[in-house]
Amino acid sequence: MSTTASTIATRPAASRQRSIRLRRALPGALLALAVAAVATVVGRLVPVLGAPVAGVLLGVIVAAVARPAHRRPALTVGFSLTGGLALQVAVVLLGTQLSLAKAWEVGQSALPVMAGTLIACFLAVKLLGRRIGVDGDLRTLIGVGTAICGASAIAAVTPVLKPKPATIAYALSTIFFFNIAAVLVFPVLGHMIGMGQHAFGVFAGTAVNDTSSVVAAAAAYGTDATQTAVVVKLTRALMIIPVVLVVAALAARRQRAEGGTTQTRPGILRLVPWFLVGFVAMATLNSVAPLPLGVHNVLSTASLFLITWALAAIGLSTDLRALRRTGWTPLLFGASLWIVVSATSLGIQALTTGLG
Repeated sequence: MSTTASTIATRPAASRQRSIRLRRALPGALLALAVAAVATVVGRLVPVLGAPVAGVLLGVIVAAVARPAHRRPALTVGFSLTGGLALQVAVVLLGTQLSLAKAWEVGQSALPVMAGTLIACFLAVKLLGRRIGVDGDLRTLIGVGTAICGASAIAAVTPVLKPKPATIAYALSTIFFFNIAAVLVFPVLGHMIGMGQHAFGVFAGTAVNDTSSVVAAAAAYGTDATQTAVVVKLTRALMIIPVVLVVAALAARRQRAEGGTTQTRPGILRLVPWFLVGFVAMATLNSVAPLPLGVHNVLSTASLFLITWALAAIGLSTDLRALRRTGWTPLLFGASLWIVVSATSLGIQALTTGLG
């Protein structure tokens, strides 16, 4: 049989394998979908909590009470597929929330603060992570979530890093804890030191993580602060691009080292995940030909739901015993990063544009 004929013959077999895998994944995906639907309702009732965090928390609760993965191990196939693919598609749709022109306009004034907080956060990750004793993948996820945009950044890095579900759940819980702290503390702090609307908007946009928490903190301060904070936050999300590339390169290097092979270093194109290309393409499209408001809202809602669905699947496959073994160390690490980023944001503004 020729090579061409052999290739053609293997296509139906490969197609059947994909079909079998999808059928096996369906029960787990549907269970995660049901949890995500409940989490979406919870997120609307409690906006500060947000649907993605509600998804992972509800998933963890269901996993602890009903133990679905233990009773039906086949469900893990659906959890794994949903936790990966849904996150990747969600990251692509996140690009529709960005306008490169608007990001450039706001970024010119807020760029020193954004760059400074990113550098300070990653330096703190490097210097403090090992000393405090935080696992490498967990250290990366908490660092990326704190430096960029919380659950969205963790969602973007997860398909590349491929951490354990328990690691993702703990990272999200840590980020959420300090989001709530920021919503409660930052407006009070801003009034205490006499921050102006623009200054507080930049502060909230660079030092708070998830969009819902950014809006909640800034809205408590004023309308102008809210508008500035949202644009700064979305501009900050562009840093997902270089960060995912760096994480992909480090993950590839670690894989080569663990495999003990001497294979050649992968080219830059192999390090660029397809969903990151889609993210950039959607952001560019939205900048060149802005999407209608209705379409923009639908895609934004779809992206949020896909992240919630994926995180619900991750929560359902979480091993609570692994979380208990992790202990309180990650919270100490997250607190350290939160303080570093907050202090850096205030410090740079005080030295450059002022806080008034």
